[in-house]
Amino acid sequence: MMTKRSFVLFLVFVLVVSVALVGCSKQEAKPEGKSDAAKGEKKPEVIQLSFSTGGTAGTYYPLGGAIANVWSEKIEGVQVTIQPSGASVENIRLLGNGEADIVMAMNNIADDAWNGKGAFEGKPIKNFRAVGVVYPEIIQGVAVKESGIKTVADLKGKRVALGPVGSGTAATTPHILKAYGLTPDDVQANYDTFGDAVAKMKDGHLDAGWNVLAAPAAAIVDLMTAKEVVFLEIKGEQLKKLQEQFPLVAPHVIPADTYKGYPEIHTIALQAVLYVREDLDEDLVYNLTKVMYENTAEIAKGHARGDQIKLENALNGVTTDLHPGAEKYYREKGIL
Repeated sequence: MMTKRSFVLFLVFVLVVSVALVGCSKQEAKPEGKSDAAKGEKKPEVIQLSFSTGGTAGTYYPLGGAIANVWSEKIEGVQVTIQPSGASVENIRLLGNGEADIVMAMNNIADDAWNGKGAFEGKPIKNFRAVGVVYPEIIQGVAVKESGIKTVADLKGKRVALGPVGSGTAATTPHILKAYGLTPDDVQANYDTFGDAVAKMKDGHLDAGWNVLAAPAAAIVDLMTAKEVVFLEIKGEQLKKLQEQFPLVAPHVIPADTYKGYPEIHTIALQAVLYVREDLDEDLVYNLTKVMYENTAEIAKGHARGDQIKLENALNGVTTDLHPGAEKYYREKGIL
C-alpha cells in the first residue's frame, strides 16, 4: 500500500517527466541552432545611400527627393536619403572624400574636377563616375527693375548674388561677367543661396541674383509677386565669348510665357548629371540607372522636372568616365 509520502514523490516524478517531455517536443519543433534566418524569414540587410543635392530653394533638392523616393520604393533592399548642400562643387568634393554616395552636379564642374581646373585647380578628383544626364541646367539671371539694371553689363557697382559658395552657379558667374567685361570685384558680390537672394531682393537689400534653376523657377515666380523683374539675357557676341571659355555651354531659349507676360528669354544651359562613388557595386548602379530612366512619370509626380529625364539625352555633355553599372544599362538599350 502506497503511503502518503510515497504518493507525493510519485506526483513529483510524474511532473518532472511531463516537463521533460514538453521540453523535448519544443526542441523537436525548433532544434537548437535553427533560427528564422535559416528558414529564409530574416529580412535582407538594407543598403543605405546618401544622395547630396543642393539648396532647398533650388531644383536639385526637391527633384533629388522625388528620384530618391522612387529608388527606395522600386529597388529592394535600398534606402536613399537626400541631403541639402551647396550644390555642384561641394557635391563633387563630398563624393571625392566619401561623404556622399550619389550627387547631382553640373557637367562643367565635374569636368573641372576631373581635369584639376577651376575650383579644383591643381587638385583633381577622379574617384567618381558618371551615371547620366538628369535635365538641362538653365542659368538664370534676374534683377529687380527698380535697380535700373537692364543687361549683364549694368551689374557694375550693383549688389549681386553670384551663387552660394561651392555651387556651380558661383563657379560659372565670373565667366559670364568676364564675357561682358566685368569681374566679381566690379560688383558688390553676395554668395547667398537663391532663396536668401530672393528674400533680399524683395526687401530691397539686393539688386540682382543668379542661379541654375529649371524654368519656371518657383523662387523667381515668388519674387515676381512682390517686384517687377528684368531677366538678364546672354546672347550675341557675349555668348560667343562665353562659349570660347566654356565649350560645354549651349544657348538656351526659355519659351515666351514660361514666366507669365514675358517674351522668350535667351540664356545658356549646361547639364545636371548624376554622379556616384566609383566603388559602388555594379549591379546597384545598374538598378539606379534603370529605375531612374524607366520611371520618369513616377518621378514627375514628385517634381515636374522629372519629365525632362530622357534616356536619349543620357550622355549629352558627359565628359567623365561612366560607372560600369550605367555602362551595362546603356549597352542593353543600344546607346553605347
